[in-house]
Amino acid sequence: MRISTANAYDASIEGLQQRQQQLSDSQLQLTSGKRVNKASDDPAAAARAERALTTITRTDATKRALQASQNAMALTESALADAGGLLQDARETMVAAGNATYSDSDRESLAERLSRIRSQLFDVANRSDGAGSYLFAGQGSSQPPFVDMPGGVQFVGTQGATRVPDDGMPMSADGAAIWLQASTGNGVFNTAVGVPNSGGAWIDSGSVTSPAALTASSYTVTISSAGGAPTYTVLKDGLATALTNVPFVSGQAITIDGMSFSINGAPANGDTFTATPSTRTLNVFTALDRTIADLKTPGRTSAQNAQTVQRALRDLDQSMTTVNAARAEAGETLNQGDAAQGRNDDLKLAAQSQRSNAEDLDMMAAVSEFQNRQSGYDAALKTYSMVQRLSLFEYIR
Repeated sequence: MRISTANAYDASIEGLQQRQQQLSDSQLQLTSGKRVNKASDDPAAAARAERALTTITRTDATKRALQASQNAMALTESALADAGGLLQDARETMVAAGNATYSDSDRESLAERLSRIRSQLFDVANRSDGAGSYLFAGQGSSQPPFVDMPGGVQFVGTQGATRVPDDGMPMSADGAAIWLQASTGNGVFNTAVGVPNSGGAWIDSGSVTSPAALTASSYTVTISSAGGAPTYTVLKDGLATALTNVPFVSGQAITIDGMSFSINGAPANGDTFTATPSTRTLNVFTALDRTIADLKTPGRTSAQNAQTVQRALRDLDQSMTTVNAARAEAGETLNQGDAAQGRNDDLKLAAQSQRSNAEDLDMMAAVSEFQNRQSGYDAALKTYSMVQRLSLFEYIR
């Protein structure tokens, strides 16, 4: 087969160009440390690397969200700890207010102390997270979530809580549920002085004696003493008579349908007392405002003062239970956040490994390949120089 000089030149140049391109590719791989620098290098590996990169980006976003959640929950837990301390101070103040020897001015001083505690508690409820939002704003609010209005403290945020995608970790707390929705009464039923009432007796918080016997009914105790020794009658839901003309003894337990409570003091004829199912409507600020107003009112009877103290202690205990439960939830959220961070880090590490396997370079093999290609390129250059000297004109010369 006849081979022309031009054909030999073209073949040599084409070979040189291929080897030069291969050498350039090897040099780029060594410089970047990547086996796949563009999709055409290995389409399948490039696709795997891109999917892994998407996962890495998503885990980074999740990590930032989890960190925001943990920061918010740490601040929330700290705020609730402060609130618990303030409620405990308020409880100690009310225990002191139960001293029967205190005068009206003494109780007014305690009321002033409660007012300061209430103000501090209101500040805690409106505490900022330091990033332009509020810890207890629920699903978000551009202003403090609690407003002190003439009718009492109102929640102006959005109930609920914002959450981190995927893991569902909360980034805020539902302030309305914490501060305005504690259980009334003892958590099962709520005792209260009815209307009318002379103020000569007070009713305690009561307790549950038989959970299975509880009903969702309301009960009214009416005292009758017109005919001599006092007795009481209990109406169920205002219609059915549950107990009739039972002798009344101060402090003796009245037991009915799984409930037990006692009336203390000297009730007058026609005085009423009630026991109704507990609801989640206890506003801690309203409870404090009512207590402060009672302590500032002069000339109240010892029974009325005892009722104020008993009711305040009961409401504070229920509020503290709600606050402590929210604090425990915030602490558990922090623990869950640590576990979620660990899962997220594991997912990111797996994605990084997948990306590395798809596109990273085996440096030892790449150096060897580069040296081979460099040797081949050098040999091709020498070959080409020898082919150039095979020209007939070179031979004649």
